Amino acid sequence: MNQTRYLDAATASLKEIHWWHSDELQMDTQIVRWGNYGAPLLLFPTAGGDAEEVERFYLIQKLAPFIHEGRLKVYSVDSINGKTWITDPSVAHRVWIQQQYDKYIANEVVPVIRRDCRNDQIEVMTAGASIGAFNALISICRHPDLFNRAICLSGTYDIQKWLDGEWYDEFYHQSPIQFVPSLPEGEHLNRLRQRFVLLATGQGDHECPDESWKVAGALGQKSIPNRVDLWDANWPHDWETWREMLPKYVQEMLVSLE
Repeated sequence: MNQTRYLDAATASLKEIHWWHSDELQMDTQIVRWGNYGAPLLLFPTAGGDAEEVERFYLIQKLAPFIHEGRLKVYSVDSINGKTWITDPSVAHRVWIQQQYDKYIANEVVPVIRRDCRNDQIEVMTAGASIGAFNALISICRHPDLFNRAICLSGTYDIQKWLDGEWYDEFYHQSPIQFVPSLPEGEHLNRLRQRFVLLATGQGDHECPDESWKVAGALGQKSIPNRVDLWDANWPHDWETWREMLPKYVQEMLVSLE
């Protein structure tokens, strides 16, 4: 396939793909990187997406100015848990995959990013749209020692609806709107209070601003910095919205880190 189909030639030249066998997921997996320098951003795809979905829908091209300025390195992985929540008939397996995916991000993906950045202490920004926003949110809430900012676009956060009326105790710790309000005082919560979560959503077709407000309420109960940005009814739950949102908020986060 022509690599420049979705990218300008200069950005395509900065793209690399790394494959390995994941012990956590028990399958082969990949991470794609665009850029050589700058703050690392882990960008999650939507529910059915693979690691290159964000390129095919031109999110990478929208971030190209930051990449070429050496301010940003973008990474993406497959949406393995997102596909499972939607397609797997076994609720128990969905919950297991969610647990393993979280371990995969923390124990395998972040170390790959840190090695690539040649800095074993570097903190990572994260972002995503739809269920990708859920992955960004859970990553920072469960691992504030690894992630410093989360940009959550048009998020789907209350995934209990995919439990088909069943309940598993393991699920509680994979759902930020459930476990964050119960976090005890201590190192984890203190570190999370030094992080920031941006919750942006349109009010057009198939958007659900109530989900963002629900997350804001859960974070606010524990004094975790966050902000809800409401875009008007002209912005639907679709890529055209996210292509406008993401560069705006990446710029804001980069400025806050510089």
